[in-house]
Amino acid sequence: MQTLTRKTKKNVTLIFFGALLPMLNPAWAESDKQLQEKTLKARELIHMQSMDHAAHNPPADETEGFRGVFYGYLPCKEKDCDGFKMTLSLKQKNNYLLVTQYAKASSREFYEKGKYEWDDKTHILSLAANKNDLNRKFSIKDEGTLTQLNSDGTLIPGDQEAYTLRRSDKSKSREVHIH
Repeated sequence: MQTLTRKTKKNVTLIFFGALLPMLNPAWAESDKQLQEKTLKARELIHMQSMDHAAHNPPADETEGFRGVFYGYLPCKEKDCDGFKMTLSLKQKNNYLLVTQYAKASSREFYEKGKYEWDDKTHILSLAANKNDLNRKFSIKDEGTLTQLNSDGTLIPGDQEAYTLRRSDKSKSREVHIH
């Protein structure tokens, strides 16, 4: 009986220290699952580097860098108008959404949808509305700035900064100062 108790104590002690040992050294704590994940990631990386991905990338077009949402506060020429907020969203497949809202007269928003075109030579963005013959033009200064033009493509007289829309991810804030 004493021999059996001695063997049991020995086994319990061995199991106890065997369970305690991995906790003392965290470097041994990496599991088989973690090792398998590392191996799988390494295999995928090697496989991805050897593949040609050009076949399944969509073709780039010249307006790719100008897509996005542009915000601004523009003046208006009417007597009782304090200006209006303008939000222009340039989407894929050359679709756009233009939302305008007068500053103080009303909180109503006006929506306009249509197609846009980019002239690579003149750097002019042309908007053609779906429901009316209204055409708007903007000059693209850089990938984050649009300046509204007259319908014939000429600069609007006055301070050009007042007719500027800035892309949301390029400007520091989307907030617009209204007088």
